[in-house]
Amino acid sequence: MRERRLAAGIAQADLARAVGISASYLNLIEHNRRRISDAILGRLATGLGVEPALLAEGAEGGAAQDMRAAALLGLGSKPELDRIDELLGRFPGWADLLAEQYRRIGHLERMVAALNDRISHDPHLSLALHEVLSAVSSVRSTAAILAETEDIEPEWRARFHGNLHADSERLAVGAEALVAYLDGSEQAADTGATAPQEELESWLAENHWHFDALELGGGGPQALAADIAALASAAARSLAQDWVEQAAQDAKRLPLAAFEAALAQDAQGDPLRLARRFGCDVLAVFRRLAFRKGATDGLVMCDGSGALLVCKRVEGFSVPRHGAACPLWPLYSALSRPSQPVAALVEMPGMVPQQFFLRAFCAATYPQGIAGPELRTGAMLISKRGPAAGGSEAGAALPVGSTCRICPRAGCIARREPSIIPQTV
Repeated sequence: MRERRLAAGIAQADLARAVGISASYLNLIEHNRRRISDAILGRLATGLGVEPALLAEGAEGGAAQDMRAAALLGLGSKPELDRIDELLGRFPGWADLLAEQYRRIGHLERMVAALNDRISHDPHLSLALHEVLSAVSSVRSTAAILAETEDIEPEWRARFHGNLHADSERLAVGAEALVAYLDGSEQAADTGATAPQEELESWLAENHWHFDALELGGGGPQALAADIAALASAAARSLAQDWVEQAAQDAKRLPLAAFEAALAQDAQGDPLRLARRFGCDVLAVFRRLAFRKGATDGLVMCDGSGALLVCKRVEGFSVPRHGAACPLWPLYSALSRPSQPVAALVEMPGMVPQQFFLRAFCAATYPQGIAGPELRTGAMLISKRGPAAGGSEAGAALPVGSTCRICPRAGCIARREPSIIPQTV
């Protein structure tokens, strides 16, 4: 506030008079020795010609937090962390620019990681490349025969010309598909909408993974029929209908008001204790924790083969869609041990490494009875908040990587316990 006033060339007494407070009181406020009411803050912001939120955020504002995170990168420089408030006050434009560049770098880093994962592991891309290379090889072989063989009978020459035309058409179609895929890579890196499951997740993310209509007293799944019908693919519409019906069942078994009250009483939000309290399965609690209104937890669910069924992402925690499973090892570890909970504190690499608390659980069901097959479903909650200090879940964070090719640590969990990484086709 002081820096804003000085930059505007306003005397302390003049600003105090305009606001209706004494100059001594304003001096105490500027030196952080007195609390300030919302009404006075609003009048001071008006007198300085700034938004009240800019003064209210102060050192805890988003720009200041981003600048502190950028400073932790190091890069050979030693920025003055204790003078961030002064920079924000005197040069707000430069401060916003630095914060925006930091966020942009983080966005590009996540995009590169997503594209790297797709290029290395995406079966759709591999299929498109294979189709193009196969067509190129066919065209080259046929052209070589026509160019090097002079005495080809007219009938066979016509056949070769027909093959050449068909292969060139196949090459053109394959090339167009590949170009379309690559052109959409940037959007895919942001939304992941390249398959029905990813289309569903994009739709759920746009709605913050929660629908008031599915709570008790709402319109139920029927209220979302029009929204589901607007999805592009029939497969995505079918997945969305299943998700909505499951969420409605969870809302019925775990009423939001009672569930929130139980969470307030259980500081750690232990899924097993909550499941016992409400008499429901643990995976229902996992879904309720992640999909209730305003929830910040992420959730990854998979079937018995390890294939992902649903993925609510958390910023900073990379969940590879294809291939590398390092961040998912607690999920796969639980998948190998049904009904045994797994908890871990992990650290994801990045410009500023971030820690996450992971809780995983696997439920086994027998839909065809005792003589039928066992079906396993695993789920893993992803939370930015760490475990309670001193609790049994506390401990040193285990580094995990978004892909095994760039994982910096030797002797990682995938190498020590290869059995927990499922071999999927």
